[in-house]
Amino acid sequence: MKHINEAMLLRALLDASVDAIVVADSEGIILRLNKAAATLFGYSVEDLTGKNVKLLMPAGVAAYHDDYLQHHLKTGETRLIGTGREDTGVRADGTPFPMHLSVGRADLDGDVAFVAILHDLTRRRAAEMAAERSQRIDAIGQMTGGIAHDFNNLLAVIVGNLELLEMAERDGSNKALIHDALEAAEMGADLTSRLLVFARKSDLKAEVLVINSAVSQSLAMLRRAVGPLTVIEESLAADLWQAQIDQTQLQTAVLNLVLNARDAMPKGGRIFIETTNMTLDDDYLAQEIGVEPGRYVRLSISDSGEGMSADTQKKALEPFFTTKPVGKGTGLGLSTVYGFVKQSAGHLTIYSEPGQGTSIKLYFPAVFSEVEQDADALSVPEALAGTRNGRLVLLVEDDPRVMRTSQARLAALGLDCITAQSGDAAWEILQERDDIWLVFSDLIMPGTMSGHDLAKRLAQEMPHIRVLLTSGFSEGVLRDGRVEAEFAILRKPFRQADLAAALRALIASR
Repeated sequence: MKHINEAMLLRALLDASVDAIVVADSEGIILRLNKAAATLFGYSVEDLTGKNVKLLMPAGVAAYHDDYLQHHLKTGETRLIGTGREDTGVRADGTPFPMHLSVGRADLDGDVAFVAILHDLTRRRAAEMAAERSQRIDAIGQMTGGIAHDFNNLLAVIVGNLELLEMAERDGSNKALIHDALEAAEMGADLTSRLLVFARKSDLKAEVLVINSAVSQSLAMLRRAVGPLTVIEESLAADLWQAQIDQTQLQTAVLNLVLNARDAMPKGGRIFIETTNMTLDDDYLAQEIGVEPGRYVRLSISDSGEGMSADTQKKALEPFFTTKPVGKGTGLGLSTVYGFVKQSAGHLTIYSEPGQGTSIKLYFPAVFSEVEQDADALSVPEALAGTRNGRLVLLVEDDPRVMRTSQARLAALGLDCITAQSGDAAWEILQERDDIWLVFSDLIMPGTMSGHDLAKRLAQEMPHIRVLLTSGFSEGVLRDGRVEAEFAILRKPFRQADLAAALRALIASR
């Protein structure tokens, strides 16, 4: 039998594992680890080899690790050895993440070694949170629908008796009172109708149409309604696909979203409305729950207003939730839009940054003839042709999940990548290295230097480095004193083919 080098075999087994594997000695010093472990924690294999495993733990856990390890070696007592549990790891950039950890012990010629197998739970936790949020909204919708149904029955009795009183009124002394009561009852009926839309129990009169016409009709009225301090601009795709939508509900949705955007800009600002064709693929689905893959018509309404906090974004779709003063809003506008979109088999996303604005995107399934469907099925996303390995990209992104996805996307296009979590950190890296070809940066960044600031500084001091910016905001809002026309912008969510096309254009540019 041919002799197999055991050390090489062990290395091959480690690197073949998709889960992270770390081998440490009795003092917690890392002896070996696989590439998956290095990638998981954001280090290189060389950076971690010889370091203490405490480097990968939160400070509170790391402080007790040595005591626990020595206690185990002296007494043999096990709390984690031979079992698995959910725990928290810390990446090289200091960000914690959830993981599943199982540890085994090996006694080899009097020495003790510990083998840890780790699995990243970040995506699962994100999916669970999204599912929980969706279930909560669905539960509220079911409860709301039941209340609205019962309330409509009560209103029917009230309105009916008020009309009988109005008919029986002889001298007209109570006519004004009856009129006010009827008007209030009609307002109550309107309120319940909006609750039923949120609960997805209203009757939609859907028809196949290109939504540009409905949006244009709404804008003609809205430009007069928003006041002189607010500018509304639109970019409606000329080749927009058709969708099956209730036109009246669509126009009501546009009305609600535009007025919400206006209210978020008390000192005035810009509202940008855009329609475009959008194909949702697996990369997008990994981040959003509750939408089927396929082709959609996307309607985006963005503003340059105050933006939402993370907590506000979580509650924004719930009925009766509002940040407006008492008497200024019912809290039903956005929840009604959400119900209409869901009832139309669509999807709604919110992207917002405090102090920067909000972008709300509505996705409606596109409708095609069989001939159009077959023709589109033959199309294949373009690859990044004509490029070579070794092009180094500096990826600047403050969201760890988005950063990991972008790293994978760049790697799939044959591009090497290093990362920074802020514009300031990126600038420090750029001053130390001379092998960076492209800076791919989110527009809104923490710290003193935003993505836009970084791009402008590069244009002035390092013009040989290409820049590609990305953001969840619409381009029309971004250009309002923030992003100049010379910088390429890739708007989230984008497909791999969009990224490839943007990079190819930068490679071709001088």
